[in-house]
Amino acid sequence: MSSISTLTTVPQLLRNVVKNIHSATDTFLIRKEKEVWEEISFETTLANADAISAYFLEMGICKGDRIAFIIENGPDYVYYDQALQQIGAVNTSIYPTLSEAEIEYILIDSGAKTILVGNPFLLKKILKIANHCSELVRIIPAFDDFQKIVGNNKVNAGIISLSNVIAEGKNNLEKYREEIEKRRAQVQASDLSGLIYTSGTTGTPKGVMLTHANFVENVKVCLQQIPVIGHHETFLSFLPLSHVFERTATYHVCCAMGCKIAFAQSLELLAKNMGEVKPTVMSCVPRLLEKIHDKAIKSGTAGGGTKAKIFLWALETGKNYRQLKETGNKPGLIMQAKHALAEKLVFSKIKEKTGGRLKFMISGGAALPKNVGEFFGDLGIKILEGFGLTETSPVMSVTEYHRQVYGTVGRVIPGIEVGIQDVETKKFISIQTHETFNEAFQCDEGEICVRGHCVMRGYWNKPQETAEVIDADGWFHTGDVGRFYKGNLQITDRIKNMLVNAYGKNIYPTPVENTYLKSPKIESIFLIGDKREYVTAIITPSRETMQEAFNLDEAFFNKPDLFIDDEQIVKWFGEDIRKLSPELAKFERIKNFIIKRNPFTIEDGDITPTLKPKRKVIEKKYADYIDHMYKAAVEAD
Repeated sequence: MSSISTLTTVPQLLRNVVKNIHSATDTFLIRKEKEVWEEISFETTLANADAISAYFLEMGICKGDRIAFIIENGPDYVYYDQALQQIGAVNTSIYPTLSEAEIEYILIDSGAKTILVGNPFLLKKILKIANHCSELVRIIPAFDDFQKIVGNNKVNAGIISLSNVIAEGKNNLEKYREEIEKRRAQVQASDLSGLIYTSGTTGTPKGVMLTHANFVENVKVCLQQIPVIGHHETFLSFLPLSHVFERTATYHVCCAMGCKIAFAQSLELLAKNMGEVKPTVMSCVPRLLEKIHDKAIKSGTAGGGTKAKIFLWALETGKNYRQLKETGNKPGLIMQAKHALAEKLVFSKIKEKTGGRLKFMISGGAALPKNVGEFFGDLGIKILEGFGLTETSPVMSVTEYHRQVYGTVGRVIPGIEVGIQDVETKKFISIQTHETFNEAFQCDEGEICVRGHCVMRGYWNKPQETAEVIDADGWFHTGDVGRFYKGNLQITDRIKNMLVNAYGKNIYPTPVENTYLKSPKIESIFLIGDKREYVTAIITPSRETMQEAFNLDEAFFNKPDLFIDDEQIVKWFGEDIRKLSPELAKFERIKNFIIKRNPFTIEDGDITPTLKPKRKVIEKKYADYIDHMYKAAVEAD
């Protein structure tokens, strides 16, 4: 920690590693090329970054210029980012899944000068909109055979492959070496480092302005809160670097500590890559953990008999062992022996599928259902939860490694204040800091507000929108509802998500949805009930579970009907809905539901790139189906 305490900018991090932590020839990046995992050293990374910087300077890129990316995770992202950071340019990353119209808006709004494009499919998108973006002077495909994609398209911007950018930069490196070092030294903590456009569930995307101080301070305090991260960890990166969570929690942490970053080939190959890379740390999202949980439960109990009994016995043993340790009690000899047997027979086999070396996983981006966190705790796999937004760099709180409170998102990080504000009176119910932490403290819920080093500078070109979320006292209003529980921050839901039924009862969808997601039959659930007499839902089935239960083929999921009306399938889902409903208050229980044949997708515009449902879009788009569902429920009464 001492070696990074004096660092203030992103480009200083990696240079510090080579100077004080690792040899320049040690491995930094790992990628799979033609079925072989290739290791890339710090030296190669910095050499490629310097070459790209030299090319940028030859192009006339100045401090503060926005440089765009639309590329999947990989070494090219790192080279490009390190190159622009050290000459004071601004990383403007774009989600690869965005539509052409959204990409065009971001390029025009940011005034991006160049864009790095990851693959032929993305280049086709960019070629369609490039001439509408007057500031765009250079398109840089990350592959060489781009000419067959460009074809006869007349594009105003110049096009050059990344390999040629690096080659030209290396030829000009001596010419610009001193200038690169000068520019790096001139980068200030207060300078803009990144411009990240929030997808949002409504409205126009907003460019969040994050400074070098935002990123570097966030990394420093997270490492202070989780001191077990060492210099020789291997991170497996699969969440998009275009999102602030992966950029800070994996990329910037590894830049600061000198950890290795292995890039997963795809989400589909993630399980295979985990077994090959054997990571020690991973950032992840709750949905991945839920899928691992569901698959483990299904596999462990399939067929019943002795195998299922051993599996369930092991889980119960793991739970008892965990609870003893969490309450400060030392497990006795009999319990230790039982736990060792459970580890050998069950837990070790599940851990092998993650590579067998995981110290912990960091879950963020959404709330992790409490039962899923406890399940991993029972196995002896530690899941640390964090909370934050793009506007907060992102981390505001994160679980301490030695102290777990399931269902919460951890302790407030050092150097900031987190307040809980009454939604109606606007008075602060409580303001907590890292130093005021008390394991017994809890308070009522309200809007979560934050003030301190993690808060963004503001929204790009949007002073009014900035003023709406950062008040005169410097408090950023997150729009999330939560409270403090056992000293840790606990998230209830989003204010905008809150449903108010016809009788004035407030219903926060997330905890209700998480209750029903305990069913292995349900992949996702979208709650409906605002201004209505009772709650209903759109359910998306777990395809694999339903296929096995009803012997369905792929043709079933390709039918044109958006919703499934098969009576047997509806009844099958109803069994679990009825079983889980008693865990909720009566006004929160689902009275009726419809089953969507296929999941909500980014491409259909139903969810954001961070997989959050667009409530207004969904309710409007499927209004006829929703109205029919309510009518059917009334007729059934």
